[in-house]
Amino acid sequence: MMNKLSAMLALTTAMALATGAMAQDGEPIKIGVLHSLSGTMAISETTLKDTVLMMVERQNAKGGLLGRPLEAVVVDPASDWPLFAEKARELLTVSEVDAIFGCWTSVSRKSVLPVIEELNGLLFYPVQYEGEESSRNVIYTGAAPNQQAIPAVDYMAEELGVEKWALLGTDYVYPRTTNNILGAYLKGKGVAEGDIFVNYTPFGHSDWSKIVADVVALGADGKKVGVVSTINGDANVGFYKELAAAGVSADDIPVMAFSVGEEELAGLDTANLVGHLAAWNYFQTAESDANTAFIEEWKTFIGDDDRVTNDPMEATVIGFNAWVAAVEKAGTTDVDPVLDALVGVEVPNLTGGTATVLPNHHLTKPVLIGEIREDGQFDIVSQTEPVPGDAWTDFLPESAKLEADWPGKDCGMFNTQTNACVQVQSNY
Repeated sequence: MMNKLSAMLALTTAMALATGAMAQDGEPIKIGVLHSLSGTMAISETTLKDTVLMMVERQNAKGGLLGRPLEAVVVDPASDWPLFAEKARELLTVSEVDAIFGCWTSVSRKSVLPVIEELNGLLFYPVQYEGEESSRNVIYTGAAPNQQAIPAVDYMAEELGVEKWALLGTDYVYPRTTNNILGAYLKGKGVAEGDIFVNYTPFGHSDWSKIVADVVALGADGKKVGVVSTINGDANVGFYKELAAAGVSADDIPVMAFSVGEEELAGLDTANLVGHLAAWNYFQTAESDANTAFIEEWKTFIGDDDRVTNDPMEATVIGFNAWVAAVEKAGTTDVDPVLDALVGVEVPNLTGGTATVLPNHHLTKPVLIGEIREDGQFDIVSQTEPVPGDAWTDFLPESAKLEADWPGKDCGMFNTQTNACVQVQSNY
């Protein structure tokens, strides 16, 4: 009897293997991975390349997609913004990918936008950004300002008593637009213009002594000072080191970062950063079964128990799973039917809830505030219910009257006062 059972099990296994092989007999479905693997942004973006590769491996282990294996085509735009556009065109026209997962900075995304709109590509953009955009050809899986920046400032004012604000950013579109929104928001809350200090520095900036001294000097009148940081890439290393060298603690001047997570902290001495803050929609310390499984899968895939997870990784996973669900629903990888299928798709997030793709091509996301721990992880001190991403902020007059609705109005810039589409093409 055991021999018969063994034979049946062997036959079942062989059939399963054969079915899996048959499922992936078709031409590979190619997806593009457009992340900087060198240059100033490599510190943040390399991990997202690895995340996509892990998701491709996972999907292929399930039998692929539409009976075909997935194949990742990886390119390196090298933190060079015009090169992002060139590599995107290469992915769409030479490699003929069906979707692209990529970009980190808004300037890289803005570089890619005219290419994907011209060629009708599909980009999943996995990083928090300044809003003020909704492209038909982009799914924004990171946070809009109302899912990160605004709640973060509210937390600093209400919970930490911050009265004077230092808005420090890298000099490009994301920090400048975000700080325009925050400036308008703070003034609307009664903050005097003289109590808002704004400063921008180039990518890779390293000499922070004068800027930190200027921030410290803001508190000379006894008012509580807080820093809102939209500093990107490896410039964060020098900024936090200078804070520590100046003896500035989180109790003295709390820093709320929008572009610093577990990956960036892994390269820093965090002993003097304890208590400083970050606002994201996910932290590795989130307690859920989904997150526990994801962390274990990541460490196994990457072969390093010390590698951390972070928010843009979760946004990448959500985007990948939403694309797979839409392709299965549409029965094709063609962009137009996939875009139609994407709106309304719901996939699990890693904090225990669900992410929904909205008509404005943004997601529902919870807002989390985390305090830096000495081990480079975050204690989650605040978490909201899922918040729908707003493509156009309510705090800039020209944007407050705009909305995006692709399935309903076929427009990402619809003026609700004139009841007309301003334009379909994005602002580059």
